[in-house]
Amino acid sequence: MMEVKFESKSKRRKDDEVNLLILLFIASLLGVYAITTTVLIAQDGIYYIQQAQKFSSNPTDVVKVHLPGYPFLIFIAHKFVSLFSNSPSALTWIYSAQSITLLCRLFAIIPLYFIGKLLVGSRNSFWALLILILLPYPSEFGSDVLRDWPHILFLAMGFLFLLFGAMEGKWWMFGIVGFASGLGHMIRPECAQLVIYGLLWLLVRLLLPKHNMNRLRLVCALFVLLVGFAVPAMPYMKARGQILPARLKDLVTSSELQSDKIQQRDIAGYNGAYAAADAGVPGNIAKALGRLIGEISDNLFYYFVPALVIGIYSHFRRKSTAIDVERFFILAFVLLNIIMMILLYCFSQYISRRHCLPLIVFLIFYVPEGLEKLAGWLRSRSSKSQLETDRHPQLCFFILLLTGVGICLPKLFRPIRVEKQGYRAAAKWLRENSKQEDTVAVPDMRISFYAERKGLAYSKEIPKQAKYVVRIVKSRNEEPDFDRTAQKEYSVRVDKRKRSEKKLVIYRML
Repeated sequence: MMEVKFESKSKRRKDDEVNLLILLFIASLLGVYAITTTVLIAQDGIYYIQQAQKFSSNPTDVVKVHLPGYPFLIFIAHKFVSLFSNSPSALTWIYSAQSITLLCRLFAIIPLYFIGKLLVGSRNSFWALLILILLPYPSEFGSDVLRDWPHILFLAMGFLFLLFGAMEGKWWMFGIVGFASGLGHMIRPECAQLVIYGLLWLLVRLLLPKHNMNRLRLVCALFVLLVGFAVPAMPYMKARGQILPARLKDLVTSSELQSDKIQQRDIAGYNGAYAAADAGVPGNIAKALGRLIGEISDNLFYYFVPALVIGIYSHFRRKSTAIDVERFFILAFVLLNIIMMILLYCFSQYISRRHCLPLIVFLIFYVPEGLEKLAGWLRSRSSKSQLETDRHPQLCFFILLLTGVGICLPKLFRPIRVEKQGYRAAAKWLRENSKQEDTVAVPDMRISFYAERKGLAYSKEIPKQAKYVVRIVKSRNEEPDFDRTAQKEYSVRVDKRKRSEKKLVIYRML
């Protein structure tokens, strides 16, 4: 009996290893392909690389100005690449940054797989992560110079130990949760949400003790959770001179100012203005939710949205101890992230696919179950007899899965920002035809960065110290309005695939 149990455990471990190897292999191939075919990195990526470049000379300033976690990872990756190549070119920095992002994505797959195994079983976890790997936008974020997947790595590590600690009653695991949260907090402040979930769970268990942890263990778990977070986070907060993240601090300040204005209006008798402001809140929330649903649907390429909804409904109808733990943490995660998205929209009128990525990553595990339910419904409609229904139980599932993959593939293999080929062409011309000390005025800092020239961003007024000016021209008859004499040197279509009139034109200032 013990031998059978050992073999079964060994087989499960081997199955997990095979599943992970397949997922990592596919993700690696797609990631390397995306990096080598990238036309242009994200705008934010230039800033992260510039911060990473400052680490060797002035790390204190980097910590004070911005969250240092992701720039530090880029800095370390570049140091490693420098062991094999001494080239200080912009492309070396870009490939180093893209590589560390991809590496974080690959590492994130490991804890995500075991999270999925705890929640939905190893089979559905495998299919869920395969779908996630093949989704075009999450895949693109994992090969760009963006901090989303490094953040997901620490979020997933902490969430895995949070689930293990709660399900198995291991109080020391909450220390690992806090530590992962503290490290991730230096990449994105939102990673601190793990501490919130841990605190909520432990406080509920203290008030309603019915789990496999007594009060002493719960108190110990609470202590190590907070200490684990403080170990990496407190030195960073002390070096930066503030506790609250800048965005949250701005939110609090903005709320206080809005409250003062409302009080002043009310005292002055402007009750109508107060009512109008108050009435605008439900409208903003509704718009935020609409935008959030739209961005989530984009990430799932719309095709997998029905499967996600059906899968969540089907899964949480069951009742068990494991489901109760899962229901608590997943519900807390979804609610808090939705609240963060609503606040983001209300104060910046903006939600992007990147902001929704954590929701996609942690809810993707319910998509395979939704596909199975849809497959069962299709089999029952298409089969003439019960015998035909049972003959190929997985056929419809794989047809639905392959259809979704087929829809994703064209976008998945499209080079990142291929529609901006003109930017790279303009940068190449500047690198080959201007002097190293020349300053270039650009509408997008990526042009000067790829050109390896000092760049000055502008919108209307041209900086006086600019030797070259790059303009985006939208029509053939559009003429430049410079206060100095300029000579047109080079022009190229922004999107070389289309014969549009939108061009990048480079002028030399005389």
